[in-house]
Amino acid sequence: MKKVLLAAAAVVALPAIAQAQQDVYAPGVYFGVEGGLNWLFNTTILGQNVSSQTGWAAGGKIGYDFIGPRIEVEGLYRQNNNGYFFGNRAITGQISQVTAMANFLYDFNATGTIVPFIGAGAGVGFVDSDFNLGSTVFAFQGILGVGYNFSPNLRFGIEGRYIGTTNPSVAGVNWSNNNAAVLASVQVKFGAVAAPPPPPPPAVTPPSFMVFFDWDRSNLSQQALVTIKQAADAFKAKGSARITATGHTDTSGPEAYNMALSLRRANAVKDALVREGVPPQAITVIGKGETQLLVPTGDGVREPQNRRVEIVIQ
Repeated sequence: MKKVLLAAAAVVALPAIAQAQQDVYAPGVYFGVEGGLNWLFNTTILGQNVSSQTGWAAGGKIGYDFIGPRIEVEGLYRQNNNGYFFGNRAITGQISQVTAMANFLYDFNATGTIVPFIGAGAGVGFVDSDFNLGSTVFAFQGILGVGYNFSPNLRFGIEGRYIGTTNPSVAGVNWSNNNAAVLASVQVKFGAVAAPPPPPPPAVTPPSFMVFFDWDRSNLSQQALVTIKQAADAFKAKGSARITATGHTDTSGPEAYNMALSLRRANAVKDALVREGVPPQAITVIGKGETQLLVPTGDGVREPQNRRVEIVIQ
């Protein structure tokens, strides 16, 4: 029955153990993909006020997660239609942009389920000009978002960004380029999950033996003598050691009487150990009376398991 209960407890505990193993976070390399909406702020191109329509953005990134701080390199393509035509130039009807940036981010509550984060980035941008992506500019951005840790190696996120560049040019005339974007992302980390710490070494239990007695008796049975010989052999095999013989009684009889009886039992075991070749100076005798019951009982109960001497070799 005991084995059945232990097996049932193990089955119940398995999901919790698996979850505990899954919840181990470790630094590592990650990559991600992202996409969403982009808004190009109103601007003036070749003297024409341009109000851009809602556009789209898509890109990817690779980085390293330090569990809190993150660094990454990101490429992002954005496109906005504007409805304006500027001759045979690349911005006719739409404006396309590519940015390549190095980002630094910081995750708050990095190992939690919900992970707010902030970040900033800088790099290079390529913006439509007189020909496709003809203006090379300095690009920068600010990032504010929140992630959802589906597991230590998989995160979903949503973020808002301000993305700006130095002024690109068309026909030698500069125009301002400022953007806002909302992006959704999926991020996969390849860092090996850290192994859980090893369990503490098991406690070393010194060899111990148990000798039992009849009620109100301190004489040794044949079985008790066999056990005492085994204890003596263990002592000799150990070499330098000490033996503690601790006597106990059940709860029948007066407390003072039981204390004396427990000492008589312990001394009987000591004498038998000496006959088996254990030096008397290596044996310590203790009497506990009815104070440390092996089987808890009420007063006045004749419990055989409580009438004993415990032999411990250290």
